[in-house]
Amino acid sequence: MNGILGTALAAQSPLLVDGAMATELEKRGVDTANALWSAMALIRDPQAVHDVHRSYFEAGANIAITNTYQANIPGFERIGLTDDEARRLITVAVDEAVAARDDYRSSVPAPAMENTSDDRRSRPLLVAGSVGPYGAFLADGSEYTGGYSLTDAEYRDFHRERMRVLADAGVDLFAFETMPNMAEVQALVGLLNDEFSDMEAWMSFSLRDAGHLCDGTALDEATAALDRVPGISAIGVNCVPLELVGDAIGCIRSATSKPIIVYPNNGDIYHPGTKTWTPNPSGLSLAQLAPRWIDAGASILGGCCRTTPADIRELAAVCHGPSVRTQTGGRETLS
Repeated sequence: MNGILGTALAAQSPLLVDGAMATELEKRGVDTANALWSAMALIRDPQAVHDVHRSYFEAGANIAITNTYQANIPGFERIGLTDDEARRLITVAVDEAVAARDDYRSSVPAPAMENTSDDRRSRPLLVAGSVGPYGAFLADGSEYTGGYSLTDAEYRDFHRERMRVLADAGVDLFAFETMPNMAEVQALVGLLNDEFSDMEAWMSFSLRDAGHLCDGTALDEATAALDRVPGISAIGVNCVPLELVGDAIGCIRSATSKPIIVYPNNGDIYHPGTKTWTPNPSGLSLAQLAPRWIDAGASILGGCCRTTPADIRELAAVCHGPSVRTQTGGRETLS
């Protein structure tokens, strides 16, 4: 597989995505109880965004997802900011992720730079520009239902400028994430093909159940449609319950040979109507389930809502410790 993700996977597999941004911002005193959610930190405390990204790199993540899931130009304009101010804040989100990566790499003490056991300079580290669904802009929980409808042109108009700012600011690829609506997925693919052909993206769905997007589209059919798109470099699911992931991987693998990405919630159950959570009833964790997901075909793993650097650190220990799959010379081996 070619492209940025393919090169990274040739160097290390599985790749690890970071975890929740809002959960960590709240610990740092940032109020996320608003229509902008975690994007409010770009206005009030961008250093906190930097610190969260850095904490995930320290925990072992390969990929930082920018704090732009809810950061779109119409959303910023809705609270009274200008177009220029909105673009600047999206750029800030990328700058903080890139700076955190650079700071992490440069923090290796000089003697350790020659120590091959310290992987800060050799481990692939990417910045993915988060492109959340139109439902996130609505801020009514519809990213979990797909219950909205725009024309293809309207979807493109909504996403285009954020994607342009992300690309210009220097993200390595796009993260089309928590996508519940197949019409929106198709519009994003069209936009990628027609106007961002020099970029690649992963597409990550939000699910109703292990076999269907939130809008009812069959997961294998949605995957098959993306399998033919050169710019889509990985396909998967995120912001879903842990118990859906294994079957979803099987469904995706039946329709594509592309890398599969999964980054579910921590097992707590979200209630969109009240914006509250019920604690994880299963007691299972990302680290406990990761070996099953890797065996099923996933090669990019991480966490979404309510996951923490501690979760990613445990995931890294399982995925990159003794007796786990690693890449050596482009071949998958056991080490």
